[in-house]
Amino acid sequence: MDFEKLDQLKQRLDSFRPLPVEIMRNLHDDLVLRWTYNSNAIEGNTLTLKETRVVLEGITIGGKTLREHLEVINHRETILYVEELARQKEALSEWQIKSLHQLILKKIDDANAGRYRTINVTISGATHRPPDHFRLAEEMAGFISWYKTKGRDLHPVERAALVHADFVKIHPFVDGNGRTSRLLMNLELMKSGFPPAVLPVEKRLAYYEALDTAHTRENYEPFLALIFEVVEQSFEPYWFALGEKA
Repeated sequence: MDFEKLDQLKQRLDSFRPLPVEIMRNLHDDLVLRWTYNSNAIEGNTLTLKETRVVLEGITIGGKTLREHLEVINHRETILYVEELARQKEALSEWQIKSLHQLILKKIDDANAGRYRTINVTISGATHRPPDHFRLAEEMAGFISWYKTKGRDLHPVERAALVHADFVKIHPFVDGNGRTSRLLMNLELMKSGFPPAVLPVEKRLAYYEALDTAHTRENYEPFLALIFEVVEQSFEPYWFALGEKA
């Protein structure tokens, strides 16, 4: 994986910083919309991109469920929290993970928001079976330990991708693991100065297959290649806003 190419893109973008306030505001609004729409759509939310924008503006869409509206509102709030965590640049912790998840499921499932599951679960359509619930404390402790040791020595994009994949492999919550994993990935990218990467819903099948391959065969290459691609694409809105060629 040519991570040096991503480093060069980051260096090129850094050369334009600080970006004008108007450009940053416009890019941020676009990011929040695309990130929220795609992450929710991957999980089955039926709101379109335009409907998601309207909900973000505070308008209710007829014929759509309360849960779908809350998923949009909660996701935006969680992105803002992730941005604050990224500015602090603290090492990832279980407390941060639970706090993110609590925001994701706020008013949707308060009983399970921010709490590890106490039942066993399966991932629909996946071969991989998450660990038994009584092993979660050990699994999550191991996850954080890896992050603070071996994970620290990896390229930021590889570390972000593996945080994403290994978190989903553990599947510590009853619901909301997918959204949380993508938020955690972007938290890691942002802490290292990379733009947040948005996994498009159009790549949902390839995304699920790459995750299952990583979890069942210990082959992370397809998933790393997918994340590499979406991270590379995450620079494109900046080039457009700056009038630069990609």
